[in-house]
Amino acid sequence: MKLFSRIAILTLVTLAAMSPVIAGNNKKAASSITEQDKRKAEYIYLQAQAFKAQDSIAAYYDLIKYAYELDTTNTAAAFYYGYLMIVMDNSTPQAQERGVQLMKRHVDAHPDDYYEATYFSDVCLTLGKAQEGLVAVEKLAQLNPNKTEVQMRLAAAYVRNKKYAEALKVYETIESFEGKTIELTAYKTALCSQLGDTVGAIAQMRSLYDTAPANVTYNLLLSELFLQYNMQDSALHYLDEAQRLEPENGNVYFSKAQYYDAIGDSVNYDNQIYNALVSPDLDVETKLDVLTQYTTTQLARNDSTERVNNLFKVLVEQHPHEPKVHELYSMYYSTMKDYKHAIEELGYMLDIDPANADAWQRLMVVNVLDDNYAGAARAAEKALEYNPENLDLYRYIAPSYYQMKQYDKAIATYDKALSLVDSVKNAELYSDLLCGKGDVYVELGDSTRAFDLYEHALRLVPGNTGVMNNYAYFLSLSGKNLDKAESMAAKAVNANPDNSTFIDTYAWVFFKKKNYSMALFYIKSAINNADEPSADILEHYGDILYMTGDKEEAVKQWEKALELEPTRDVLMRKVENKTYYEK
Repeated sequence: MKLFSRIAILTLVTLAAMSPVIAGNNKKAASSITEQDKRKAEYIYLQAQAFKAQDSIAAYYDLIKYAYELDTTNTAAAFYYGYLMIVMDNSTPQAQERGVQLMKRHVDAHPDDYYEATYFSDVCLTLGKAQEGLVAVEKLAQLNPNKTEVQMRLAAAYVRNKKYAEALKVYETIESFEGKTIELTAYKTALCSQLGDTVGAIAQMRSLYDTAPANVTYNLLLSELFLQYNMQDSALHYLDEAQRLEPENGNVYFSKAQYYDAIGDSVNYDNQIYNALVSPDLDVETKLDVLTQYTTTQLARNDSTERVNNLFKVLVEQHPHEPKVHELYSMYYSTMKDYKHAIEELGYMLDIDPANADAWQRLMVVNVLDDNYAGAARAAEKALEYNPENLDLYRYIAPSYYQMKQYDKAIATYDKALSLVDSVKNAELYSDLLCGKGDVYVELGDSTRAFDLYEHALRLVPGNTGVMNNYAYFLSLSGKNLDKAESMAAKAVNANPDNSTFIDTYAWVFFKKKNYSMALFYIKSAINNADEPSADILEHYGDILYMTGDKEEAVKQWEKALELEPTRDVLMRKVENKTYYEK
């Protein structure tokens, strides 16, 4: 909201002198409104519009409200007071209903007020009062029979009220003075389909086609409609005609690909997609859309990835300096969990566009997914050279230092990030950063400072389940205050019942409390909720199984955990000696 100018302040002072309470609830009955009140209300209404132009919304609202209360017969003031009652942030259903009635008063009295009628119809449609909005637009359309914008609005209102036949007539009226267009034909065709009139829908599209049979777009639209109605021979006829007219048109190749996909011909589908991507007629954005759709389809079918790779290579060869091509290729590799190639493509992208903060962030994430924390840290450090105030980068670099056991750097990074965050305006982020810093102090063996940071984080955001989970887990490791750890872990799991990490923490707290039956129940739940159980979860499962007497199965779970993280000393001892050791 803009600050008031000196003139604006003087205006408010003047208005305040005219009445002791500008925004007071002094609405008058119509019979008691004097001519002086009406003139005063009109003046205040005009001043309110000036504040609206300055984006001084609070002052605008106060003055409009005061103008209406001075003269309740002023329908313009009533209209905008009602409108503000609806759109203000603190609006209630009751206020919205009253606001609609205030707006309606003006529209009923002045149906030819174009902007007010359109505002009113938009508000009604937004609030689910489609019929009331339609009435207003119908009146406006009667007064503006040749105004395309009004007639289009009327047709849309009929559609919202499911009066499809009436909407169709309106579009035909528009077409009578605007002529045939793709947009109007598409609307009319869709309405015929909605009315169950297949013959009518085809006739509408064919009437457009007949105006220019050599128009490739018209051929494609007609083909698409026939395919929609499962009339495959007719669809292919118009596709072939479009290709005869423009043999190298990339859009035709793409439309043919969709046709072959619809009839299940994967060989021709692949061929047409390839032709679309190598076509010089298609722009890069469209090619990326084509390849995204193709890739999504192939992944959903678990189909050959080699074909997808070949198409990406074709696109990269065509557009080696287009960042979005490398970005999409990287996303594809990430989906396939080929993180090294994903990192390589992001590297190419950043060579072209080194200031792209989002790309640096993705590079850090992919490095973390590849367990390459050093690479993530290098990427973050480079990213900060271009984006020194980007908080998201700090949120990735600090955990990377943590994983690399560079704890001093991790703490310094968390401190820098905390210095950039307002703990009041962005309490959740501040709380998360405090938690991350606390995790570092746990690794440094300073549990007192770590737990103080967790407490601070929870004071800021009492419902921060990530903090509760970490706090509970490290409390359990220390063997301190296990009842508090159980309470926090329970809250975290209740808020996130499918989070395998949180469930694992809950199981481990029960384990530390020697409640092995509950620990076993929850560790099984953690495994069931994990896409791929981590070494931590598998090791915990083995520990719990050991304590419940199933030592043979415990060793199997420890062995699985060791396959994931072969350098864990305590885990190696458990496997070698087939016995449990306290961490």
